[in-house]
Amino acid sequence: MADDSRTSDVGDRYARALFDLANETGTLPAVAADVAALRRMRADSADLRSLLGSPAFTAADKAKALAALAAKANFSETTRKFLGLLAGNGRAAALPEAVAAFEALHADARGAVSAVVTTATPMTAVQSKGVAEALRAALGKAPEIETRVDPALLGGIRVRVGSKLFDASLRSKLDSLKFALKRA
Repeated sequence: MADDSRTSDVGDRYARALFDLANETGTLPAVAADVAALRRMRADSADLRSLLGSPAFTAADKAKALAALAAKANFSETTRKFLGLLAGNGRAAALPEAVAAFEALHADARGAVSAVVTTATPMTAVQSKGVAEALRAALGKAPEIETRVDPALLGGIRVRVGSKLFDASLRSKLDSLKFALKRA
């Protein structure tokens, strides 16, 4: 199994290279849109996740699949070359980390911060607005929120901003209580 820190480092390096190239060539908005589409595609497709992570597929197979995906999605030339390079170098498994790192770089360049908010049930518009305002006040930057629903939380909220996790979920509180009772 691959070392997670190594995969993350690879993803960070590829993301930095893509960000710098897109910024220098003036294609940053198009590349950012492509990267967001890639994130959504990967989240929605078990086949794509399997292709990227499986050693059963060769680098050439992954490169062909990503090239076809990029052509079908009408990605920019910069994004197409990036995907070809990533797959051609045998680093397709680092795509999720590269996408996350690119989005963090892009958010930072815009003065925004990315946050993943997970709740047990979908948030209402009022709740989403309240979370966004609380994050803006706490972080001093405009948050870009990605919401997720995880019924296993039972209740409450979990917010991840970069490597920091703020966990106010009922599941977390119950687990803490369970641990405390076992120690008593």
